[in-house]
Amino acid sequence: MSVTRLGRFSRSRGGLVTLGIVIALTVALGATVFGLGAKDHALASSNASAWLYSSNRGEIARVNGETGRVDTRFKVVDAQGHVIEVSQSDRYLVLRDLTTGKVSSLDLATLQIAATTQTTAGLGVTLALDRDAAFVIDAVQGVVRQLDPIALTPVGQPLRFPPGVAGGKFDGTGTLWVLVASEGTVVGIRPASVHPSQGTTSTPVTARTIPVAQPDHDLTMSTLADGVAVLDSTATTLTVVQGDKPRTVPLPQLSGNGSLPTQSSTTAIPVTVPDDRHVYVVNGTHVGDFTVPGTGKLDPAVPFGGRFYVADQAAGTVYALDADGKLVDTIVIPNAGGKLELEVRGEHLFINAPNSSGARVVDDKGRVKVVDKYANNILGGDPPPNPPPPPPQKPPTVGPPSAPTKVVATAGNAAVHLTWGPANPNGAAITKYVVEGDGQAHEVGANQRALDIAGLTNGQQYVFTVYAVNAKGPGPKKASNPVVPSSAVPDPPATVTATANPDGTVTITYPAANGQGHPVVRYDITQVSAGAQAPLTSATGTTAKIPAGQLTYGTQYAFIVAAVNNLGTASKPSPVSNTVVPFTVPGAPRNLTPVPIDAKGTIALNWQPAANNGRPVTGYQIAAGGTTQTVTGTSAQLAGFPDNSPVNVTVKAVNAAGAGAPATTVARTIGPPTLTGGTAAANGLNAISVSFTTNNNGGATTCTISVNGGGANGIGCNGGTVGGLWPGTTYNFAVTATNKAGSARYSGSVAIRAVNATVICPSNNGGYCNTGIWAYHIANQTYSQAAEAFPVGHVFQVQCHTTGGNVNAAPYGGKNNNIWLRFTGSKGTEYFPDAWARLDDGRDNVNVLPAC
Repeated sequence: MSVTRLGRFSRSRGGLVTLGIVIALTVALGATVFGLGAKDHALASSNASAWLYSSNRGEIARVNGETGRVDTRFKVVDAQGHVIEVSQSDRYLVLRDLTTGKVSSLDLATLQIAATTQTTAGLGVTLALDRDAAFVIDAVQGVVRQLDPIALTPVGQPLRFPPGVAGGKFDGTGTLWVLVASEGTVVGIRPASVHPSQGTTSTPVTARTIPVAQPDHDLTMSTLADGVAVLDSTATTLTVVQGDKPRTVPLPQLSGNGSLPTQSSTTAIPVTVPDDRHVYVVNGTHVGDFTVPGTGKLDPAVPFGGRFYVADQAAGTVYALDADGKLVDTIVIPNAGGKLELEVRGEHLFINAPNSSGARVVDDKGRVKVVDKYANNILGGDPPPNPPPPPPQKPPTVGPPSAPTKVVATAGNAAVHLTWGPANPNGAAITKYVVEGDGQAHEVGANQRALDIAGLTNGQQYVFTVYAVNAKGPGPKKASNPVVPSSAVPDPPATVTATANPDGTVTITYPAANGQGHPVVRYDITQVSAGAQAPLTSATGTTAKIPAGQLTYGTQYAFIVAAVNNLGTASKPSPVSNTVVPFTVPGAPRNLTPVPIDAKGTIALNWQPAANNGRPVTGYQIAAGGTTQTVTGTSAQLAGFPDNSPVNVTVKAVNAAGAGAPATTVARTIGPPTLTGGTAAANGLNAISVSFTTNNNGGATTCTISVNGGGANGIGCNGGTVGGLWPGTTYNFAVTATNKAGSARYSGSVAIRAVNATVICPSNNGGYCNTGIWAYHIANQTYSQAAEAFPVGHVFQVQCHTTGGNVNAAPYGGKNNNIWLRFTGSKGTEYFPDAWARLDDGRDNVNVLPAC
């Protein structure tokens, strides 16, 4: 593959930040600041740094892109386990908590909360901020509203589009782009002029509406420096809108729906097919491609610094490939915990793992710095060598899709409303559905599964067929029921009301429709979500209850209803209902793990947040050993348990629907140590060695030894040596092992053998030694201090050595030195000259004796 060298553009005036690049909603959210004044805070949105969110701690850390170091951290109150979306410009920050729907504005110059407002929680509402313009895009309802970025009050009139829009991103020129898939258009919105000191002087307007696809295709977009790129996965084209004339580039047949990065800051636009790890790169009219190593689903490729960075969330890995698609680096974040978020800010790419402490910063030369978000003022070191990517696995056998499961045609006035159930993809993602009938063919996005066909003739019978298409080709066709359009159609229900229930169900109610002379026999209900509409259910009465789990928890939905009469003809769709977010009790906490803790009768636990299933987790109920405790974080300590005992633990997450499924584990308290005696023996003539085995029973244990009732001295908990002892002495020892749960004792005794001296006179010249060699009361040959004489060969037990008068026994085969040996003789304490003695230690070394 050949792709033109990537460039970049820097949006120095600000832009949309992804969910994990969280800029501080601080004061109202309980911020704690380390080492920054107000002037520094005003620069917090600099392209050289980014705020990275840590969901497990509910806090954000500002990371300097140049150093990879955390210099400021904020604790966001009640945000632990939440997902946060933040938009920033040079002057403003606007944050939305997806878990609660709360939107707040923050002035960077003062770090004060200016205002808050509420949106529907969950996926379906997004924020956009650029320069002085802030927008809230309600994709489900199709409402785009500009807000004052400080007061969060409406600016001008809202813009209304058909339900189920998508996008809502600014390009580099300050134009907001929104996709209207049901009409096949992309809309450029010019913000109203906002002058905070003078008030609003205009209203946002639709500046451009550009056809980019057939209606109801699957579309996604990426904003550019001066326009927008729109991927049509149904028709496999990429349309680039720059200037007055859109340019459409055909793509090869995609194996599934493609995806684009939020922004493409280069002329090369990557189109990622997540399921088969394939990336197509569109540069002008040229299309290149490459495959990312490994297996599993990928996030959209992000262009930066002449490379493409592709996140594999399951592997906790970001693959870096050069402009030719060659793998040049593998960036691993250990224990990432799932989600990886990539954000280009100026000369740096920030990679955040919001479910862990890890992050990475990559500069435009491809150099990577390791970031510990939990550390203060700690430089990130060089990353460890990256492991080679796993070898590609042989893809499974795939085939064309099956037929749609059900095709239902409902007649209207010169129109037919057609719905169908999903086809089985048979190993390859469905890229589109094709509807045929009345001599025409209509292509519909894989996520749509509904089509209104107008321009038909009343009184004429029609049959339509639907088939699915994937990378292996078209599947079999499925025919609808015959229908005959008629002008005899009922009115639609006047209103539709939806209610999300704590058990996971959704109740949809509406007043009875006017049948205009014909009885209404059923109501067909269509779900509307961001960028898509699909048939949901039918009901004979004015209430429908959607079973738990049929709609995705935490995602916004609205509903439209059509009335069907006994002739089989349907009304026009009703007005769209209110938006609801289905919810139920939380999932089980993830990875519940006992954590070692050095405390008596205490256990410690850590876990990862439970899936909130549509409503914020307000706490975690912990049951352990007959005690209960509720915490708001993802860790806990509980005390009061017996020593060295297992403790069965259950943890449940709680939200507005109640307590969820439990996570269980078995923790264990520490116990007092135990000691098992080993061996104890003399180690030479001045030391004893003691060995034993210590079981610390989970507690940090220290060991000491005392000898003959003396003070305790440290010793290793497997034994050791005690020195400074005397020969000829029996030593009683006691070993004590101690931890916070108690202590244990092991004792014994060791005798060090005595050292004996023998009187010598190897050369008894002239019979000098015949009368014996004298011992003295002092260490000196003083006649008046003579004690007793010993014959040659006499043996006595020595206690210690000292220095005194010099004795020269060398002429008689002895030694010449000033060393004296102390012993207990018949006259009490006596001293004998070492010059006339030989010790039985084997080396005649007085240093085996202690000094007197």
